[in-house]
Amino acid sequence: MIDAILNVIWLVLEGIWMAIAYMIAGLVCFVLIITIPFGIAAFRIAGYVLWPFGRTAERRPSAGLGSVIGNVLWIILFGWWLALGHFVAGVALCLTIIGIPLGLASFKIIPVTLVPLGTQIVPTRHRYA
Repeated sequence: MIDAILNVIWLVLEGIWMAIAYMIAGLVCFVLIITIPFGIAAFRIAGYVLWPFGRTAERRPSAGLGSVIGNVLWIILFGWWLALGHFVAGVALCLTIIGIPLGLASFKIIPVTLVPLGTQIVPTRHRYA
């Protein structure tokens, strides 16, 4: 229940805006053809950014050297400005008491923003009481 309430507040304050940024990055990746795997990752992260509470990101153990090289290219092309957006939004959200959990969620998304390849989004294993 708490996850749902936080997700709705998140959606209005940050989720929709950052999801749009990821969608734009994904569309640019699809246009460039060779970067289609980045576009797929951008759309996957957009779904996570829309509804982050109750889910978390984990590294896939099977990810290899290709994901490392791809993540370096992603950081150079898209990751740094998306991570900067999450950082600025997180700081702004942490300025209010109610926004602190949302700001922390924004900070939680930054590692996924920087290294999306070789990462999977999974439901959290622990739930609130």
